[in-house]
Amino acid sequence: MFQHVEFFAGDPILSLNEAFLADPRPEKVNLSIGIYADDQARLPALDAVHQAELRLAAANTAKPYLPSEGASNFRGAVQALLFGASHEVVTSRRAATVQSVGSSGGLKLGAEFIKRWFPGSGVWVSNPTWDPHRAMFQSAGIEVREYPYFENGGGVCFDAMLSALDALPAHSVVLLHACCHNPTGADLTRDQWITLIDLLKARQLIPYLDLAYQGFAEGIEEDAFAVRALAAAGLSFLVANSFSKSMGLYGERCGALTVVCPDAEQAERVLGQLKATARRTYSSPPIHGGQIVAMILTDPKLRGPWEKDLERMRTRIQAMRAQLHAALVRRHPAGKFGYLLTQRGMFSYTGLSAVQVDQLRDEHAIYLVRSGRICIAGLNTSNVEIVAQAIAEKLEHAR
Repeated sequence: MFQHVEFFAGDPILSLNEAFLADPRPEKVNLSIGIYADDQARLPALDAVHQAELRLAAANTAKPYLPSEGASNFRGAVQALLFGASHEVVTSRRAATVQSVGSSGGLKLGAEFIKRWFPGSGVWVSNPTWDPHRAMFQSAGIEVREYPYFENGGGVCFDAMLSALDALPAHSVVLLHACCHNPTGADLTRDQWITLIDLLKARQLIPYLDLAYQGFAEGIEEDAFAVRALAAAGLSFLVANSFSKSMGLYGERCGALTVVCPDAEQAERVLGQLKATARRTYSSPPIHGGQIVAMILTDPKLRGPWEKDLERMRTRIQAMRAQLHAALVRRHPAGKFGYLLTQRGMFSYTGLSAVQVDQLRDEHAIYLVRSGRICIAGLNTSNVEIVAQAIAEKLEHAR
């Protein structure tokens, strides 16, 4: 019956994580998957999340099906987080927001929407980008192409990026990382965002923002700059955001898709079509995680501690960047490691080759993605010197 079904080789990052978990070596270090760990290499349970869960359990409320668009309190809290509660986009009701199964689910809903209502539009993603981006749009039947974004040793190649986007047909979709670019950690400056937004508007392109790491670059408000700048420029755009990292709700799959429209009437049309897509895909989103998010975002007694925890996570990542940089400079003075201090968020591109990455795994039990991407959040005070020593050895041998 199923002999014609092809084998699935596995997702490269998830398969690497599985290999790490099966590795018996006690000194192993996981710098592959994008999960925040504390200094004891544990996934922290945030107190605000715990308190919200206790309240939900004490309320002992029923668990009905949510509407296809999700819970209204969650959706409203998402809009306030992205734009600010008093922002014109919110008060004029011209944003259509649906609760999704993680931001991955939001990205996929947006892909299906684009295929249906902008059938001639292709999607352009950065080179490089998060691996599943391409597959999500291709599986919706959309042609996916790349625009230049990053050069090892050179950072963002902004002029080449602008030149490529300036040549796109009107209504082309441009996927952009709002902050903490995955996989490179190299972000646009605010001035570059303003220049880019002017081009997007002039060329009538459709921005699609992926915002999975709000709060991990500079702060909650600061990391919403691109979203709010697009809105201020009067553009219509899509943004998928997530609470997996910022609240440690990885397995709860809490995310949203928001489409900013020219007016409330168009937003209502868009919301209806997103509801229809959700209904025929997974019917409705899960209730528990979304209510945790809504409670934390709207209750000052929970939001304050959450923001402090998020700040601690951000500053710990920054400290690990500084420690790894210092350790590498001591061991390999000829190397150029300044990127560790300028790139932001959980990831950095190291420039290590696939062969060197394989050697780090086989010889030192240090797991990286074969592109050379390193998850800075997997470093801690117990392993950073070990990792630096192993990387320095590989770089010395390559000279």
